[in-house]
Amino acid sequence: MNISRVRISIIGSGTMGHSLAVSAAMAGLGVDVWGINEQDIAGAKNGIAEKLDIMERYGVIENDKESIKKLINFSLSLRDVAENATFIIEAIPEKLALKQKMFSDLEKICSRETVLASNTSGLSPTDIAENISYPERTVVTHFWSPGHLIPLVEVVRGEHTSEETVQRTKELLEIMNKKPVVLNKDIMGSIVNRLQYALFREAQYILEQGVATVEDIDDAVKYSIGRRLGVTGPFMTADMGGLDVFDDISEYLFKDLSTNQESLANMRGNVAKGDYGQKTGKGFYNWSREESKEMNERREKELIYWMKKEH
Repeated sequence: MNISRVRISIIGSGTMGHSLAVSAAMAGLGVDVWGINEQDIAGAKNGIAEKLDIMERYGVIENDKESIKKLINFSLSLRDVAENATFIIEAIPEKLALKQKMFSDLEKICSRETVLASNTSGLSPTDIAENISYPERTVVTHFWSPGHLIPLVEVVRGEHTSEETVQRTKELLEIMNKKPVVLNKDIMGSIVNRLQYALFREAQYILEQGVATVEDIDDAVKYSIGRRLGVTGPFMTADMGGLDVFDDISEYLFKDLSTNQESLANMRGNVAKGDYGQKTGKGFYNWSREESKEMNERREKELIYWMKKEH
């Protein structure tokens, strides 16, 4: 792929939209970003400045913040953003009807060769492309938050997605220093959300049984598999531990794992009380403004450490 001929457009300037713009611009790609209003665009510009400041502080970038910013252009005009794009990433709210309308609008503006990607975390690429004439050039690119720091992008085929679209998507993501994984089947939750929520369900179950506190369950993950899985993944971990051993353990442990089909009592209780976690100040943990800031910075520092290690 000739990087000089690549032009990315991002539809949506919210948290994920402007994070993806940072990723593209850090790779030297020009990016056009559509915002719904001036307030959204102003928020995106502030978010970009904050992210670049943090990455400069930790040595990811050096004295090139302004050159990165110059590669990112904002507009309130969907036509101006989309008509010359070679690759469009939609990052608007997770409502199917909104995304379907946006894809229909984009198809009227952009070239037939333009790839239309959605950053949805759960909606079907087949459903999103239902009302457009050329669904073969549509695909899901599920970036993980924070989008400028997490390398994984789940590339999900729809029923009509062409192999060319998948290959062009992989090439672009690799230029952006991302790690694309391709799903050959459109499955609810893709890969990582299914694994993440299987772990979260079992964590809730362990809490409900009174086995350990929230803090100790979190620590048990952080100081064991949380460290190991970052290097090996579940299948390589099993290979290295011995499939005979993992098979024996599976035989008796699978029978005792949670099979709940909905959130458990502690989780439901928090939600019923309006305790949604960090954004309301209370959830499984209590979150003061200072604690929220400290934890967000710790997470970013850790993710930046991995980014520097990989690149």
